[in-house]
Amino acid sequence: MAIKQRSKSLKSQGDNLSDTFYQLDVLNNKDLIDAKMPTFAQQLSGLDKSPLRPTDIGIFQLNIGKLCNQTCAHCHVDAGPDRKEENMDRATLERCLEIIASVPTIHTVDITGGAPEMNPHFRWFVEEVSKLGKKIIDRCNLTIIVANPKYNDLPAFFAKHKVEVVSSLPYFSKKRTDSQRGDGVFEDSIKALKMLNDVGYGKEGTGLTLNLVYNPSGAFLPASQASLEAEFKRQLKRKFDIDFNTLFCITNLPIARFLSYLLESGNYAEYMQKLVEAFNPATVDGLMCRNTLSISWDGYIYDCDFNQMLDLKVANPIQHINDFDAEAINNRNIVINQHCYGCTAGAGSSCGGEIA
Repeated sequence: MAIKQRSKSLKSQGDNLSDTFYQLDVLNNKDLIDAKMPTFAQQLSGLDKSPLRPTDIGIFQLNIGKLCNQTCAHCHVDAGPDRKEENMDRATLERCLEIIASVPTIHTVDITGGAPEMNPHFRWFVEEVSKLGKKIIDRCNLTIIVANPKYNDLPAFFAKHKVEVVSSLPYFSKKRTDSQRGDGVFEDSIKALKMLNDVGYGKEGTGLTLNLVYNPSGAFLPASQASLEAEFKRQLKRKFDIDFNTLFCITNLPIARFLSYLLESGNYAEYMQKLVEAFNPATVDGLMCRNTLSISWDGYIYDCDFNQMLDLKVANPIQHINDFDAEAINNRNIVINQHCYGCTAGAGSSCGGEIA
């Protein structure tokens, strides 16, 4: 059963799953855990890796807003056109800049959303981070580039500041892409990819990196990243003359809209069991939560973007960027829960694709 496309966010529908406490109750269903699966904490204890500890902060990831021009069926952020209030303000972004400039181990600033480009301060922030000499990643849904004339120059803006563009494309066919992301998304995505190629993205020797993201369209784990990348490259080049650098395969985590799909389709228990059975100890040391901090639109600090969407703040007295202290943040235990199985299944999953 494919994921059903939605027209509104869970929050605007008043769905119980818009409540993070409710989601955590589902994830920690005692009967299911007792009958079929150990807790993620038990898995780590068995490997003598509990508590899970961070390394130095290398990646500073900001979710600068839940406003988006799409309402994707699998979205763990529950983003959409109706999420207008949750946008990071200028003062919060300025505080983030202070932290980025003051912590020498931070080498990458990863900007996500929603559609981060819809934040009114997005371009200013990119320009300021660029001045600091940090690598910048923008997680772009592609369609924003062609959605409105005011975004048509984004490829040139990205190129000017050497922004690495990471873009979601569920598949190289219209049917599968539109079923997950909405009618017309595939055609607009192809137009946007061509525009990015035209300014040099994905082309050898330009230094302009264009990576794509693949998420499965149902209750199953992704196939091999290497084999999928080869097929994506072949098909996109043959059909549309499109080039890109790398394909990231990311496992759908049982959060927000994908959790809703699992429950509605009766696949929740089976999918969680798949994740547990596919647990790979070799992925643990490379988990993104170990070298990444995730900052919410209102300035709270999380171990990862997924914890952020479940409102699982860092296990530290310092939980907001206004009180940021790098030494204290580095001296914490990483918060884990049952959804963490999604990052450790098979070859693992992170914002940069496979881990092991």
